[in-house]
Amino acid sequence: MKNLCVKFLFLVIINIAFVFSASAWDDTGHKLTTYIAWEQMSPAARERAIKILLSAPEDSDLSVFYLQDSRSAAAKQRELFMIASTWADIVRDKDFKNRYAKYHKGDWHYADTFWRVTDGKVDVIKDFAEPKGKAVEQLFAFDKLLRDAAASDADKAVALAWILHLGGDIHQPLHTSARVTEDDPKGDQGGNRFSLAPKDATGDARLNLHWFWDSIIGRNTARQNDACDSDYLPPIAQEIMKKYPAAKMQNRLKSGKFDEWQQEGFQIASTKLYPASLKFGEAPSEQYKKMAFDVSEEQIALAGYRLGAMLNQIFDIQPAQANVNKIKN
Repeated sequence: MKNLCVKFLFLVIINIAFVFSASAWDDTGHKLTTYIAWEQMSPAARERAIKILLSAPEDSDLSVFYLQDSRSAAAKQRELFMIASTWADIVRDKDFKNRYAKYHKGDWHYADTFWRVTDGKVDVIKDFAEPKGKAVEQLFAFDKLLRDAAASDADKAVALAWILHLGGDIHQPLHTSARVTEDDPKGDQGGNRFSLAPKDATGDARLNLHWFWDSIIGRNTARQNDACDSDYLPPIAQEIMKKYPAAKMQNRLKSGKFDEWQQEGFQIASTKLYPASLKFGEAPSEQYKKMAFDVSEEQIALAGYRLGAMLNQIFDIQPAQANVNKIKN
Protein backbone atom coordinates (compact mmCIF):
# COMPACT_ATOMS: atom_id res chain seq x y z
CA MET A 1 0.00 0.00 0.00
CA LYS A 2 2.85 2.39 0.78
CA ASN A 3 4.28 2.03 -2.74
CA LEU A 4 0.85 2.77 -4.20
CA CYS A 5 0.63 5.88 -2.06
CA VAL A 6 4.01 7.08 -3.32
CA LYS A 7 3.07 6.35 -6.92
CA PHE A 8 -0.19 8.24 -6.65
CA LEU A 9 1.41 11.13 -4.78
CA PHE A 10 3.95 11.51 -7.60
CA LEU A 11 1.13 11.69 -10.14
CA VAL A 12 -0.61 14.36 -8.11
CA ILE A 13 2.53 16.42 -7.63
CA ILE A 14 3.27 16.62 -11.35
CA ASN A 15 -0.35 17.41 -12.24
CA ILE A 16 -1.63 19.73 -9.55
CA ALA A 17 -1.14 23.27 -8.36
CA PHE A 18 -4.18 24.35 -6.39
CA VAL A 19 -5.02 28.02 -6.07
CA PHE A 20 -6.44 27.81 -2.57
CA SER A 21 -7.94 31.29 -2.47
CA ALA A 22 -10.14 30.40 -5.44
CA SER A 23 -11.00 26.80 -4.61
CA ALA A 24 -14.11 25.46 -2.97
CA TRP A 25 -13.81 22.44 -0.68
CA ASP A 26 -10.21 21.28 -0.76
CA ASP A 27 -9.55 17.91 -2.38
CA THR A 28 -10.57 16.14 0.84
CA GLY A 29 -14.02 17.76 0.82
CA HIS A 30 -14.60 17.04 -2.86
CA LYS A 31 -13.48 13.43 -2.58
CA LEU A 32 -15.70 12.85 0.44
CA THR A 33 -18.67 14.19 -1.53
CA THR A 34 -18.00 11.83 -4.43
CA TYR A 35 -17.30 8.88 -2.12
CA ILE A 36 -20.78 9.39 -0.68
CA ALA A 37 -22.23 9.77 -4.20
CA TRP A 38 -20.51 6.53 -5.28
CA GLU A 39 -22.02 4.70 -2.31
CA GLN A 40 -25.51 5.71 -3.52
CA MET A 41 -24.97 4.70 -7.13
CA SER A 42 -26.18 1.46 -8.66
CA PRO A 43 -23.69 -0.95 -10.29
CA ALA A 44 -24.99 0.06 -13.73
CA ALA A 45 -24.57 3.78 -13.00
CA ARG A 46 -21.05 3.21 -11.66
CA GLU A 47 -20.07 1.20 -14.72
CA ARG A 48 -21.37 3.87 -17.09
CA ALA A 49 -19.67 6.69 -15.16
CA ILE A 50 -16.30 4.93 -15.26
CA LYS A 51 -16.62 4.08 -18.95
CA ILE A 52 -17.24 7.75 -19.64
CA LEU A 53 -14.32 8.98 -17.51
CA LEU A 54 -11.95 6.56 -19.24
CA SER A 55 -13.07 8.06 -22.56
CA ALA A 56 -11.89 11.55 -21.59
CA PRO A 57 -9.92 13.53 -24.19
CA GLU A 58 -6.22 12.72 -23.99
CA ASP A 59 -5.27 16.37 -23.53
CA SER A 60 -7.47 16.61 -20.42
CA ASP A 61 -5.24 14.16 -18.50
CA LEU A 62 -8.37 12.95 -16.73
CA SER A 63 -8.07 9.24 -17.41
CA VAL A 64 -4.40 9.08 -16.30
CA PHE A 65 -5.61 8.81 -12.72
CA TYR A 66 -6.85 5.28 -13.35
CA LEU A 67 -3.81 3.45 -12.01
CA GLN A 68 -2.78 0.12 -13.48
CA ASP A 69 -1.89 -1.82 -10.34
CA SER A 70 -2.78 -4.99 -8.50
CA ARG A 71 -5.79 -3.65 -6.60
CA SER A 72 -9.33 -4.69 -7.43
CA ALA A 73 -11.12 -2.97 -10.29
CA ALA A 74 -13.73 -1.75 -7.80
CA ALA A 75 -11.11 0.07 -5.72
CA LYS A 76 -9.48 1.66 -8.76
CA GLN A 77 -12.81 2.74 -10.21
CA ARG A 78 -13.93 4.41 -7.01
CA GLU A 79 -10.58 6.17 -6.75
CA LEU A 80 -10.87 7.51 -10.32
CA PHE A 81 -14.40 8.72 -9.64
CA MET A 82 -13.26 10.56 -6.52
CA ILE A 83 -10.21 12.12 -8.18
CA ALA A 84 -12.38 13.28 -11.08
CA SER A 85 -14.14 15.62 -8.64
CA THR A 86 -10.83 17.50 -8.18
CA TRP A 87 -9.93 17.66 -11.88
CA ALA A 88 -11.44 21.13 -12.33
CA ASP A 89 -8.89 22.37 -9.78
CA ILE A 90 -6.05 20.30 -11.24
CA VAL A 91 -6.40 22.11 -14.58
CA ARG A 92 -5.66 25.41 -12.84
CA ASP A 93 -1.97 24.55 -13.17
CA LYS A 94 -0.54 27.09 -15.61
CA ASP A 95 2.56 24.98 -16.22
CA PHE A 96 0.38 22.79 -18.45
CA LYS A 97 -0.35 25.66 -20.83
CA ASN A 98 -2.52 23.93 -23.41
CA ARG A 99 -4.60 22.09 -20.81
CA TYR A 100 -5.00 25.28 -18.78
CA ALA A 101 -6.09 27.31 -21.80
CA LYS A 102 -8.62 24.71 -22.93
CA TYR A 103 -10.14 23.49 -19.69
CA HIS A 104 -9.65 26.00 -16.88
CA LYS A 105 -12.72 28.15 -16.23
CA GLY A 106 -12.27 30.29 -13.14
CA ASP A 107 -15.75 31.80 -13.03
CA TRP A 108 -17.47 28.41 -13.19
CA HIS A 109 -16.52 27.53 -9.60
CA TYR A 110 -19.00 29.80 -7.82
CA ALA A 111 -22.45 31.36 -8.10
CA ASP A 112 -22.61 34.36 -5.81
CA THR A 113 -25.62 36.16 -4.46
CA PHE A 114 -24.54 39.67 -3.44
CA TRP A 115 -25.95 40.93 -0.18
CA ARG A 116 -25.53 43.42 2.64
CA VAL A 117 -26.92 43.82 6.11
CA THR A 118 -29.49 46.62 6.32
CA ASP A 119 -31.13 47.43 9.67
CA GLY A 120 -29.96 44.09 11.02
CA LYS A 121 -31.50 42.10 8.15
CA VAL A 122 -30.08 40.35 5.08
CA ASP A 123 -30.66 42.56 2.05
CA VAL A 124 -30.12 40.85 -1.34
CA ILE A 125 -28.67 43.23 -3.93
CA LYS A 126 -30.22 42.54 -7.32
CA ASP A 127 -28.50 43.31 -10.63
CA PHE A 128 -25.17 43.96 -8.89
CA ALA A 129 -22.48 45.09 -11.32
CA GLU A 130 -19.80 42.59 -10.26
CA PRO A 131 -19.48 39.11 -11.86
CA LYS A 132 -21.49 36.53 -9.94
CA GLY A 133 -20.05 33.29 -11.36
CA LYS A 134 -21.53 30.62 -13.59
CA ALA A 135 -21.64 27.45 -11.47
CA VAL A 136 -25.41 27.05 -11.62
CA GLU A 137 -25.81 27.66 -15.34
CA GLN A 138 -22.94 25.27 -16.07
CA LEU A 139 -24.52 22.57 -13.93
CA PHE A 140 -27.72 22.89 -15.97
CA ALA A 141 -25.70 22.76 -19.21
CA PHE A 142 -23.62 19.73 -18.20
CA ASP A 143 -26.69 17.89 -16.90
CA LYS A 144 -28.29 18.37 -20.31
CA LEU A 145 -25.14 17.18 -22.07
CA LEU A 146 -24.92 13.99 -19.99
CA ARG A 147 -28.52 13.16 -20.93
CA ASP A 148 -27.89 13.78 -24.65
CA ALA A 149 -27.68 10.45 -26.49
CA ALA A 150 -25.90 12.16 -29.38
CA ALA A 151 -23.06 13.58 -27.27
CA SER A 152 -19.73 11.73 -27.33
CA ASP A 153 -18.37 9.97 -24.26
CA ALA A 154 -15.30 12.22 -24.50
CA ASP A 155 -17.47 15.31 -24.09
CA LYS A 156 -19.47 13.59 -21.37
CA ALA A 157 -16.27 12.80 -19.45
CA VAL A 158 -15.41 16.48 -19.14
CA ALA A 159 -19.05 17.28 -18.28
CA LEU A 160 -19.13 14.58 -15.59
CA ALA A 161 -15.89 15.80 -14.00
CA TRP A 162 -17.28 19.32 -13.89
CA ILE A 163 -20.60 18.17 -12.42
CA LEU A 164 -18.82 16.24 -9.66
CA HIS A 165 -16.78 19.34 -8.86
CA LEU A 166 -19.42 22.05 -9.17
CA GLY A 167 -21.98 19.96 -7.34
CA GLY A 168 -19.59 20.06 -4.41
CA ASP A 169 -18.67 23.70 -4.93
CA ILE A 170 -22.15 25.13 -4.48
CA HIS A 171 -22.62 23.19 -1.25
CA GLN A 172 -19.73 25.14 0.23
CA PRO A 173 -21.78 28.15 1.43
CA LEU A 174 -19.11 30.71 0.61
CA HIS A 175 -19.26 29.72 -3.06
CA THR A 176 -22.77 31.12 -3.16
CA SER A 177 -22.20 34.40 -1.33
CA ALA A 178 -20.52 37.78 -1.68
CA ARG A 179 -21.09 40.09 1.28
CA VAL A 180 -20.98 43.81 0.50
CA THR A 181 -19.73 46.23 3.18
CA GLU A 182 -18.05 49.63 3.33
CA ASP A 183 -14.70 47.86 3.36
CA ASP A 184 -15.72 45.54 0.51
CA PRO A 185 -18.00 47.59 -1.75
CA LYS A 186 -17.58 45.06 -4.56
CA GLY A 187 -18.21 42.06 -2.31
CA ASP A 188 -15.87 40.02 -0.15
CA GLN A 189 -15.31 37.31 -2.79
CA GLY A 190 -16.90 34.58 -0.76
CA GLY A 191 -14.95 35.42 2.37
CA ASN A 192 -11.58 35.54 0.61
CA ARG A 193 -11.22 39.17 1.70
CA PHE A 194 -12.24 38.44 5.29
CA SER A 195 -8.99 37.78 7.12
CA LEU A 196 -8.90 35.61 10.24
CA ALA A 197 -5.29 36.50 11.01
CA PRO A 198 -3.38 39.56 12.22
CA LYS A 199 -1.89 41.89 9.61
CA ASP A 200 1.64 40.69 10.30
CA ALA A 201 0.77 37.00 9.84
CA THR A 202 2.88 35.08 7.32
CA GLY A 203 2.73 31.74 5.51
CA ASP A 204 0.03 29.31 6.59
CA ALA A 205 -1.02 31.68 9.34
CA ARG A 206 -2.50 34.05 6.73
CA LEU A 207 -5.91 32.44 6.99
CA ASN A 208 -9.07 33.90 5.49
CA LEU A 209 -12.68 32.89 6.03
CA HIS A 210 -13.01 31.16 2.68
CA TRP A 211 -10.01 28.88 3.15
CA PHE A 212 -11.06 28.20 6.74
CA TRP A 213 -14.28 26.68 5.37
CA ASP A 214 -12.60 24.97 2.39
CA SER A 215 -10.20 23.08 4.63
CA ILE A 216 -12.57 22.41 7.53
CA ILE A 217 -12.47 18.59 7.39
CA GLY A 218 -8.70 18.37 7.59
CA ARG A 219 -8.68 20.86 10.44
CA ASN A 220 -10.88 18.55 12.48
CA THR A 221 -9.70 15.13 11.29
CA ALA A 222 -6.03 15.25 10.42
CA ARG A 223 -4.27 12.53 8.44
CA GLN A 224 -2.21 10.22 10.60
CA ASN A 225 1.23 9.11 9.44
CA ASP A 226 0.64 10.48 5.92
CA ALA A 227 -2.24 8.07 5.36
CA CYS A 228 -3.34 7.48 1.77
CA ASP A 229 -6.81 8.55 0.64
CA SER A 230 -7.92 4.90 0.62
CA ASP A 231 -7.14 4.72 4.35
CA TYR A 232 -7.99 8.28 5.36
CA LEU A 233 -11.23 9.11 3.54
CA PRO A 234 -13.61 6.12 3.90
CA PRO A 235 -13.87 6.25 7.71
CA ILE A 236 -14.64 9.97 7.56
CA ALA A 237 -17.26 9.49 4.85
CA GLN A 238 -18.85 6.60 6.71
CA GLU A 239 -19.05 8.69 9.87
CA ILE A 240 -20.69 11.55 7.95
CA MET A 241 -23.23 9.16 6.42
CA LYS A 242 -23.95 7.70 9.84
CA LYS A 243 -24.51 11.18 11.24
CA TYR A 244 -26.63 12.26 8.24
CA PRO A 245 -28.29 9.08 6.90
CA ALA A 246 -29.49 9.01 3.31
CA ALA A 247 -32.94 7.87 4.40
CA LYS A 248 -33.46 11.08 6.34
CA MET A 249 -32.39 13.31 3.45
CA GLN A 250 -34.49 11.87 0.63
CA ASN A 251 -37.00 14.72 0.85
CA ARG A 252 -34.17 17.24 0.40
CA LEU A 253 -32.61 15.94 -2.82
CA LYS A 254 -34.31 18.40 -5.21
CA SER A 255 -32.87 16.56 -8.20
CA GLY A 256 -31.67 18.87 -10.95
CA LYS A 257 -32.78 22.02 -9.12
CA PHE A 258 -29.31 23.54 -9.07
CA ASP A 259 -30.60 27.06 -8.52
CA GLU A 260 -32.30 25.88 -5.32
CA TRP A 261 -29.09 24.16 -4.19
CA GLN A 262 -27.34 27.49 -4.62
CA GLN A 263 -29.98 29.39 -2.67
CA GLU A 264 -29.72 26.95 0.22
CA GLY A 265 -25.98 27.64 0.39
CA PHE A 266 -26.60 31.37 0.28
CA GLN A 267 -29.09 31.19 3.14
CA ILE A 268 -26.48 29.41 5.26
CA ALA A 269 -23.76 31.89 4.33
CA SER A 270 -25.85 34.99 4.96
CA THR A 271 -27.43 33.85 8.23
CA LYS A 272 -24.74 31.74 9.94
CA LEU A 273 -21.26 32.52 8.62
CA TYR A 274 -20.88 36.15 9.74
CA PRO A 275 -22.06 36.32 13.36
CA ALA A 276 -21.19 39.38 15.43
CA SER A 277 -18.71 37.23 17.34
CA LEU A 278 -16.61 36.71 14.19
CA LYS A 279 -14.03 39.49 14.08
CA PHE A 280 -11.86 40.56 11.17
CA GLY A 281 -8.22 39.73 11.87
CA GLU A 282 -9.03 37.30 14.69
CA ALA A 283 -9.28 33.51 14.87
CA PRO A 284 -12.84 32.12 15.12
CA SER A 285 -14.16 31.03 18.50
CA GLU A 286 -14.44 27.37 19.43
CA GLN A 287 -18.22 27.70 19.15
CA TYR A 288 -17.86 29.00 15.58
CA LYS A 289 -15.45 26.19 14.67
CA LYS A 290 -17.92 23.58 15.88
CA MET A 291 -20.77 25.19 13.96
CA ALA A 292 -18.64 25.31 10.80
CA PHE A 293 -17.68 21.65 11.08
CA ASP A 294 -21.28 20.53 11.65
CA VAL A 295 -22.59 22.59 8.73
CA SER A 296 -19.80 21.35 6.45
CA GLU A 297 -20.42 17.70 7.25
CA GLU A 298 -24.12 18.08 6.51
CA GLN A 299 -23.46 19.95 3.26
CA ILE A 300 -20.96 17.34 2.10
CA ALA A 301 -23.44 14.58 2.86
CA LEU A 302 -26.26 16.39 1.06
CA ALA A 303 -24.08 17.08 -1.98
CA GLY A 304 -23.06 13.42 -2.14
CA TYR A 305 -26.62 12.13 -1.88
CA ARG A 306 -27.81 14.59 -4.50
CA LEU A 307 -25.06 13.73 -6.97
CA GLY A 308 -25.54 10.01 -6.43
CA ALA A 309 -29.28 10.23 -7.06
CA MET A 310 -28.74 12.42 -10.10
CA LEU A 311 -26.24 10.03 -11.69
CA ASN A 312 -28.48 7.04 -11.00
CA GLN A 313 -31.23 8.85 -12.84
CA ILE A 314 -28.98 9.65 -15.81
CA PHE A 315 -26.93 6.46 -16.12
CA ASP A 316 -28.99 3.60 -14.72
CA ILE A 317 -31.49 3.33 -17.57
CA GLN A 318 -33.43 0.09 -17.59
CA PRO A 319 -33.65 -1.79 -20.93
CA ALA A 320 -37.31 -0.88 -21.51
CA GLN A 321 -36.60 2.81 -20.99
CA ALA A 322 -33.51 2.60 -23.21
CA ASN A 323 -35.66 1.23 -26.04
CA VAL A 324 -38.13 4.09 -25.57
CA ASN A 325 -35.27 6.57 -25.84
CA LYS A 326 -34.05 4.93 -29.08
CA ILE A 327 -37.53 5.19 -30.61
CA LYS A 328 -37.75 8.86 -29.63
CA ASN A 329 -34.37 9.59 -31.19
